[in-house]
Amino acid sequence: MRTYFQKLLTPSEQQKQLPLIYPLFIALLAGAIFSFALAPYHYWWLAILSPALLYACLHKRSAKQAFAIGWSYGIGLWFVGAFWLYTSIHVYGDTSAVLSVLMIAVMALVMGLFSAVQTWLYRRFFPETPLTFTPLWVLFEWAKTWVFTGFPWLFAGYAFTERYLDSYAPLFGVFGVSFVAIILACALVEILRRRIFWAIPSAVLLLGAWGASQLHFVEQKADKPLSVSLIQGNIPQDLKWLTEYQVKTLMIYAELSRSEWGRDLIVWPESSIPMFQTDIEPFLDAMKAQAQKTGTAWVTGIPYWDLPESERAQHPMYYNSIMATGEDASGLYKKQRLVPFGEYIPLSGLLSWVLPALQNDPSMSGFSRGAKDQKPLDIKSHPLGAAICYEVAYPNLTRRNAQQSDFLVTVSNDAWFTGTAGPLQHLQMVQMRAKENGRWFIRATNTGVTAFIDHNGHIVKQAPMDKTAVLRGDLPAMQGETLYMRLSDWPILGFSLFLLALGWMYRPRKVDVSFKSRR
Repeated sequence: MRTYFQKLLTPSEQQKQLPLIYPLFIALLAGAIFSFALAPYHYWWLAILSPALLYACLHKRSAKQAFAIGWSYGIGLWFVGAFWLYTSIHVYGDTSAVLSVLMIAVMALVMGLFSAVQTWLYRRFFPETPLTFTPLWVLFEWAKTWVFTGFPWLFAGYAFTERYLDSYAPLFGVFGVSFVAIILACALVEILRRRIFWAIPSAVLLLGAWGASQLHFVEQKADKPLSVSLIQGNIPQDLKWLTEYQVKTLMIYAELSRSEWGRDLIVWPESSIPMFQTDIEPFLDAMKAQAQKTGTAWVTGIPYWDLPESERAQHPMYYNSIMATGEDASGLYKKQRLVPFGEYIPLSGLLSWVLPALQNDPSMSGFSRGAKDQKPLDIKSHPLGAAICYEVAYPNLTRRNAQQSDFLVTVSNDAWFTGTAGPLQHLQMVQMRAKENGRWFIRATNTGVTAFIDHNGHIVKQAPMDKTAVLRGDLPAMQGETLYMRLSDWPILGFSLFLLALGWMYRPRKVDVSFKSRR
């Protein structure tokens, strides 16, 4: 193994390559360790080491070999990094342990194709350099936000949330942070290959991170911060949608809120009201009256049946939504991005025999997608941008929701993934969205993590996980726009395409000849 690592780092063109099994194994291991760079482990340096190993494994490999190496990396990345899905599939999906693991393995095989195609393109069409490997990495991270409806998880940039490189986030978003991290990873390999000049751009990027940290795009408004209470009911997922438990769920949240009336804002989590608004109008009227009586705005997650839209569509239109009501509060936000296997079942008709327990869960198959560019909620004359659960994993969607807002709210129910890394990785994404947009984020969840996150992405307060809790705090209104809020992902995507165009134009002709000779 030591000999192989020496060969990986040797710049000689004449070296004899070892069998393909070596880079396949190292790539699989490199992908498997990547998720430990993220929450809750925070070994951020693995987000440098993991892609560095992949970059080194691709040295002088053919395009076909690169495809296999990249696929091996992707399988390790997704099987370990998204294994938190096991809880929702096995525990709450009533699926056997063996079949649950098999389903995650199939998911890893499919998602691993992103890395496979990425590395194939890299070795087929571009010269070996960090300036082609890195932009391809970033473009494929971006592709994960929309291909197959999107599964935007396990991005390199998230490893640096609240760490040195995160100062690039208000400028270029999480993909900008990923770009810098991957350049540094590849540069490390090049320096070990005695190409010392790569120390110069590395130093420039690190110095640039310090310079970016000195920039300030937003400032706090003169308005007094709102006093906010976030309610964490801790309702077990296997009881949440049972008809006989619905009234008890309402009583739990009502009792937790009893002492909070009189504060500016009370927030209940996603689907904390487990019934459609049409089935529970007396309760909603009573809560609205209580909120108005005490001068409080009330925001809650609720399944919403849009009757006028249903009549036009000639079939029921159900939405996972956030409703605002009470004193000086109004608005309804309908979720735009739904969670595969956590909220709905892709190809549910074909998979009904695999996940039988989920077929009768209204949160799994009955929701429609909300429209784009919805207006913020109106809270005490402040626009409150909203996101529900999985939506905060989509940088540009959250950016759109943040525009024209003073602060942001996300409600979630991560009880599907209790005891796993999933909820903490989810929280880390909220932190990055706060940093990107320069807005405070309040996060109310059923089981955790309920938190106040400031405009710099730092957690100010958080409630304990898997416990009933009320989290109180102040919510300042912010004004101004970050560069990312103005320009979205286009600067970093455009720069990546520019580098790839240069790489294509100035690729060595011998690279093309070498590929022809292998055919």
